[in-house]
Formats: sequence, C-alpha cells, structure tokens
Amino acid sequence: MTTSTTNPSLKERWAWAFYDWANSAFVTTVIVAFFPIFFRSYWANQLPSEEVTLHLGTANSLASLAVMLLAPFLGAVADRGGIKKPLMAVFVALGVCATLLLTIIGEGHWQFAMFAFVLAVVGFLGANIFYDSLLVDVAEEKDFNRVSALGYGLGYLGGGLLFLLCVLMTLHPEWFHLGTDKISAVRWAFGITAVWWAVFSIPLWLLVHQRQVTTASPKPALTSLLLEGWRDFIDTFRHIRQLKAVGLFLLAYWFYIDGVDTVIVMSVDYGQTLGFPQDSLITALLITQFVAFPAAILFGYLGNKLGAKKGILIGLAAYAVITIGASQMQTVKGFYALAICVGLVQGGVQALSRSLFASLIPAEQAAKFFGFYNMLGKFAAVLGPLLVGLVGVLTGSSRLGLLAVLILFVVGGFLLLRVPEHAKQ
Repeated sequence: MTTSTTNPSLKERWAWAFYDWANSAFVTTVIVAFFPIFFRSYWANQLPSEEVTLHLGTANSLASLAVMLLAPFLGAVADRGGIKKPLMAVFVALGVCATLLLTIIGEGHWQFAMFAFVLAVVGFLGANIFYDSLLVDVAEEKDFNRVSALGYGLGYLGGGLLFLLCVLMTLHPEWFHLGTDKISAVRWAFGITAVWWAVFSIPLWLLVHQRQVTTASPKPALTSLLLEGWRDFIDTFRHIRQLKAVGLFLLAYWFYIDGVDTVIVMSVDYGQTLGFPQDSLITALLITQFVAFPAAILFGYLGNKLGAKKGILIGLAAYAVITIGASQMQTVKGFYALAICVGLVQGGVQALSRSLFASLIPAEQAAKFFGFYNMLGKFAAVLGPLLVGLVGVLTGSSRLGLLAVLILFVVGGFLLLRVPEHAKQ
C-alpha cells in the first residue's frame, strides 16, 4: 500500500461529510416518500394494489441485488487503481440522471418509472461504495468515528430539510407558483432532489484526495484489477469464516438490517394500501426523520450502560412490536405513533450494530472488515421488500405481507443472541 505524505485537512473532512448531506435527500424524498406515492397514484394507477406493492418491492430488491453482486469487485478496482472518485462520479451521474428522468415519465408508464427508479437506486448505492471507502483518505483511524458521525449528522439534517421543502411544495403548490397542480409539484421534487444531489457533491470532487492505493502500479490493467477484486473477496470471506463470532454477527446483521431497511422503504406504500391520505404519510416521514438523529445518540448511551448487543436486541424487539402494531393499525394517529416509534429505534440499531462489529474484528484489519460490513448494510434490502410483495399478492392482504417482515427480525435476533461480545480471535 502506498500513502500520500500529506495529511487530510479539515476542509477535506467537511467536504467528504457533505456528500451525506447531498445524497441523503435522495433516500428521504425519492426512495421512501414520493416515488412510492407517485408510482401507485400516477404511474401504476390502473394496476391492482397488491401488484403495485410487488412491483415496488421487486424494484428495490433488483437495485440492491445488482450493486451487492458488483460491490466486492468495484471496491477492489477502485482501491488498486486509485480511482475511487472517478468511479464514484460515474454512479452519482447515473443516479442524478435517472432521478431527472422521473420528471418526464407520463401517466400509466409504470415500466419506465420502475426502470428509471432502479437505475437511480443503483447509482445511489454504487456511489456509496466509494464514498464510504474514502473515509480512510480523509481521516486518521482515531478520527474515523467522529468524521463518520459528522456525515450521518449532516445527512439527517440535509435530507430532512430538503424533504420538508418538497413536502411544502406538494402540500401548497400555490406557494411556489405552481397553481394547484400537485403532479407538477412532485415532478419538481424529483428534479430538485437530483440537482441538490449533484450540487452538494461538488465539494467532495474539488477538495477530497485519495491517498490510500493498494498497489504500486499507478495504472494496472483492468483484467488485473478484476482478478484482484475476486481474490480480495475470497480472502475476506475465508477470514470471516475463521472468525466464527464475526461470521455469525454478519449473518444476524444481514437478516435484521434487511427488516429495518424494508420498514423504511415500504412504509409509505403500506400506508397507501390502508387508504391513509398522502399528506398524512408525508407528515409521518418527517416525524421519523427528525426523531431518528437524537434517538440514535440516546441509544449510544444505552449501549454504554447495557452493552451494544443488548441495545440492539431491545431495538429489534421494538421493531417486532412495531410490525405487529402496524398490521393492526386503523387510523392516521396510529401511523403517527408508529412513525415516532420507528424514529426512536432506527438510528440506534444502526449505530450500535457498528460498535458491536468493531468489538468483534481484529483492529489491525478494521478497514477491510468494515468494507464487508458496509456492503451488507448498504445492500441488505433484497429479501424484505420482495417478501412483503409476494406474501401480499399470495394472501391478498397487505397486512399479512407486512407481518412477513417479522421473520427477518426473529431470525436476526435469534442469531444475534448467540454472538459473544468482544470475541476477537
């Protein structure tokens, strides 16, 4: 490995963290909120409700699966070729352009909308491979947690603020000189999100420099890079198999974080199937967004008191109760209450999962192991959305489809119970 002799500056750290401000808006505004609503009410308004849910679940699963399969190779290519930023730029451009494409797709063309959405999510997830890996280029090891937390904080804040703007635009289009046309307002929301993503990515392109390169050759052949990517993936996988506690945790994490991500990406569509007003669903998402960040901090204190594993199990138990409650929910007020509950545990489960994993892995190989962990975390939502959609179609009940997510929390929690804490080997 070769390393630059210059140390990363404070400007680089902020520029890196600001990308979270840029791309988190895509998650809240497009993935979670407006695409599911607009897909059901505009692009796929002629399809049966359960079929729409299946298509939404399939779209999320296809995008996650595609990037998950590519991630080990792309990560190795970027490291060994020293081209993290160029590859990240390719995926950001894909995501931004596909999001802009959503603004021009006409009513009833659900296939085109689904295709554009999959491309946009692939762009988002693919860019995150390189964004996460750039952490080692902008911070020393002792600063990883602080700089990473800065990114999360800016992401919650930026994503929430743009989402609030887009919500106001759709609730009161006349304030933005759009008359009473909510369809145009939603199209503008997609367009503004794409521009926000692109513009606030600029500081990273201008100020962040890649320092860590895992080969002495500045321009290795593409075939060599792909071969090394495969070797790195196999080596990491073999090492994880030798560290039983790490492997067991990752298996548990795969299940329960899939459940967490499924609740995030499918919640709005579920509310629609129950007939709740779109304005109420958006309000619930705003509640979750602004509750999640302080709750994550409180969960950190809980983890210090009880241990990270116990804190995660408490969060998973809460998610199980939330899922059961959601399956019986009848009113908008109940949806608001569940939004608060999700916000209270969402960030906490994610934060404590990272700290527990750090206690299990060899410290001298933290970067490689966290790369594998981030791959699972970013691309976990493959089974869950598809499970919700399939069960909903087979049973004819969206409520039973949602209950299927319980399987993920139960299996993940059971496996997590068997994981010893601080079991470095």
